[in-house]
Formats: sequence, C-alpha cells, structure tokens
Amino acid sequence: MKSRNMTAIGLAAVVASAVLLSAASGPGAAPRQTRSAAGPELDRKVQAFLDANARGWRDMNVPEADGRILYDLVLENKYTRALEIGTSTGHSGIWIAWALSKTGGRLVTVEIDGGRYREAVANFREAGLDPWIDARLADAHELVPALAGPFDFVFCDADKDWYKNYFVAVLPKLTVGGAFVAHNVSRRMRRGGWGSGDFVEHVLSLPFMETTFREDSWSGISVSVKRADK
Repeated sequence: MKSRNMTAIGLAAVVASAVLLSAASGPGAAPRQTRSAAGPELDRKVQAFLDANARGWRDMNVPEADGRILYDLVLENKYTRALEIGTSTGHSGIWIAWALSKTGGRLVTVEIDGGRYREAVANFREAGLDPWIDARLADAHELVPALAGPFDFVFCDADKDWYKNYFVAVLPKLTVGGAFVAHNVSRRMRRGGWGSGDFVEHVLSLPFMETTFREDSWSGISVSVKRADK
C-alpha cells in the first residue's frame, strides 16, 4: 500500500518537474519514443532490469508474483488504456507497462510522494519503458475523478480506506470488458475487513461486475470485470 502522507510544500516543490517529465495528458497521447521499440530487445532490457533489482523493491511495492499476475491480465485481455493508482517506486508499473508495450497501450500512473515519484520515473527510464508510461505527481483523491478516461484496466494499490471512492470515481470511465484490479484485497475482507472491506462489500453487490479473487496471490488481489453498463 502506498501512503499519501506528503506535505503540500513538498508536493508543490516537485510539481514543475512532474509536468516536464510527463510527456502526455492522457492514456491516448503519443509517447516520447516510437512504439516500434517493443520487441526482443526491449524484453531483454526489462528482464535484465527486473533481475538486477529483484531484491531491492521496498516502499510498499508489489511482490514479483503479483507483478506477473498484472502482466498476464493485461496481455491476455489485450488491454491498452491502463490506470494505476499508487505508483510507489514503479515495480507494478513496470510489469503493467511491459505488457502494454506488447498490446500497443499506455499507462497513466499516479503517485503523491515526490521522492517515490522521482525514483519511479528513473526506474521506468532505466527499464526502457518510459515511452509507454505517463507518470503523474498528484493526489489521487483529486486527480482520479478528474481523469477523462476511458480505461480498460485499472490497478489500485493506494490508501485502502479510499478504495471504494476510487472505484466509484473510475467506474463510469471503465469500458465494458475492462477490469478494476485491487491489491491487498481478499474475500474474507467482505465483512469486518480492514481498510478495503467496504470496497469488497460494494463491488460484490453490483450485478454487472464479475469479481474473482486470485488464489495465487499471497498479498491478495481482486479482479472485478465490468460485464455491462449499469
């Protein structure tokens, strides 16, 4: 889980760099480099970066197994318009963007902490995936409702007690067939669960959302697919 404890002063100090480092304003905007960079050479570069940093992911990043789950979800469903709520230092974003490099997609990822944001941007660049990533330094409570969308893949790994609010904000922008994926979530949280329990209760109550829980994730991952509009 990514913390949103950042002072307004710190946020303001790095907003200017966020604007410069973000090359686009939405998931459909053109990357800084051509998409033709995707292929075996990029795969080797990303894998080498992940191997070199396998033991260095902290700051509430997802474990490798969960990163692979995200990668597979995007690739198998050919998602192209992705949103990540809670970047941390970029581990999950790298897995998502790696898959998007193969589907022709793009990731918008949001982080509130300036230090984590800068480290994530550096990691995206070193992994060779920055052309597929629009990294935003912002408070997701404010930015997520303001994003235009549409999105076909949303990964939420931020403040757990706000999961339901994030879901409600993006649901109108989530395409039919698209998935809202939440981290640190399990079925047992439906009643009395910490933080994200109200989200689990809410999403399971919606007849047009099909929610499953990944048994292969030790941390807990829910996958809610929008089967129809309301």
